[in-house]
Amino acid sequence: MSHTLPALPYPMDALEPHLDARTVEIHHDKHHATYVNNLNAALEKHPELSNKSIEALLADLKSVPEDIRTAVRNNGGGVLNHNLYWEIMGPGGGEKPSGKLAEAIDQTFGSFDAFKEKFSKTAVGQFASGWGWLYVDAAGKLSIASTPGHDTPLMKGTVSCEGRPVLVVDVWEHAYYLKFQNRRPDFVSTWWNVVNWKKAEELFVSAT
Repeated sequence: MSHTLPALPYPMDALEPHLDARTVEIHHDKHHATYVNNLNAALEKHPELSNKSIEALLADLKSVPEDIRTAVRNNGGGVLNHNLYWEIMGPGGGEKPSGKLAEAIDQTFGSFDAFKEKFSKTAVGQFASGWGWLYVDAAGKLSIASTPGHDTPLMKGTVSCEGRPVLVVDVWEHAYYLKFQNRRPDFVSTWWNVVNWKKAEELFVSAT
């Protein structure tokens, strides 16, 4: 069974003026699509993996045959991370979290503003391409981290930030370069305006 490119859950220009439509189009239709195609090409060599979800593959990379393991890690991570990235954003976002997630953020980081500052600093500080994460760790606590490439907290035994994702921002240059060029801090600052906190709350409740 081939993996497919999910349709955007909103129009290309829905995140304007914060994320421009042209960047969203290229990011989704070109970059994200390429990771899907490359993942399918790698898995064709091992049809016994065809019924495994992306989550299952990435959570147990050691069981993936060595000849395609790197391709699955890079492209499978690219697919999974982008799937979540598009869902965690939306028009009319950018308020503040509520409910259990808001309570957990306050308990863990002291306040929403303190959390926002730490998350932004971590994402901006990721060397080269990567992702900034809020996730529920193995102890059931909220944690913040960044990962290089397309690594994800779901990659058990492979990354240092193992857990269930709640919030993610893409800090690869293709996510922001047309509008922000090399100004990653400006992009992350603007990105807060499109965060879909309802989806983040759903992910948090599911993870806990």
